[in-house]
Amino acid sequence: MEELPVISVRFIECILASEKQNIIGRISHIMYYKEALLNSIKYYYRKSVCMRKVLSKEEWLRKKRMKNYFMLGSSLALLLVIIILIISLLAKLFTGAGTNTSEKPAIDETLSNGKVIQQMLLTPNEYSRAGEQLNKVKGIVIHYTANPGTSAEANRNYFESLAEKKTTYASSHYVIGLEGEVVQCVPLNEIAYASNERNKDTISIECCHSDITGKFNDTTYESLIALVAALCNEYNIKEKNIIRHYDVTGKMCPLYYVEHEDEWEKLKDDVMEKVKELKQQESES
Repeated sequence: MEELPVISVRFIECILASEKQNIIGRISHIMYYKEALLNSIKYYYRKSVCMRKVLSKEEWLRKKRMKNYFMLGSSLALLLVIIILIISLLAKLFTGAGTNTSEKPAIDETLSNGKVIQQMLLTPNEYSRAGEQLNKVKGIVIHYTANPGTSAEANRNYFESLAEKKTTYASSHYVIGLEGEVVQCVPLNEIAYASNERNKDTISIECCHSDITGKFNDTTYESLIALVAALCNEYNIKEKNIIRHYDVTGKMCPLYYVEHEDEWEKLKDDVMEKVKELKQQESES
């Protein structure tokens, strides 16, 4: 085999050495960029983890504040309920909550037509005399019994029977009978179950009638005028606040005075005329 010249060998060695340096340099550059890339990745990873930790902490603090607000609100609401209950109990304690059956009426027992109000107060019970306080009287509601020929006492006894029957809620402050008798069923400082949403601020009067027309006879009518006038005078009730059950719910009650609007207007006029007489008598006495 023929040997290469010395110069050729050296030339080849130089070339190989140069390529070796280039390769080493390139490898060094690759390793440098690799480290830089890894460092960048590590930096951004650590930054993202920190951000997640910060957000989680803020979220935790927000939830903690909301929980504290909820606990505070619940405590205040409970305290308010307790205060209301205490005030209600104290009010019932000092006012008797209308359970005293010997309580005197707010108006004279003898009406202007000579009829004496008979106190036949219902026994306190859930269905006809719950004892809920009537704080302010703003009106008077007129009803008819819808039981032709029955007496005031019979209708009063029906209200009383509901304590045992428990079939419905019903009562009235007064019932006026066919002979003009006036029976008081509920004290005037308690609500009666007669006029739906107006129970809370009105006095209710049931009137007996002879037939299905629902028209009051003269004796019943006179007692009604005398009673309503006395109540209007006592509570300073205006004519516009003398109303029918019909005016509250649309129920045809009192039937005759719903079907005959002119008779209803006359009834109210008669009441106000009687109120004038009462005030005149008071000013002269």
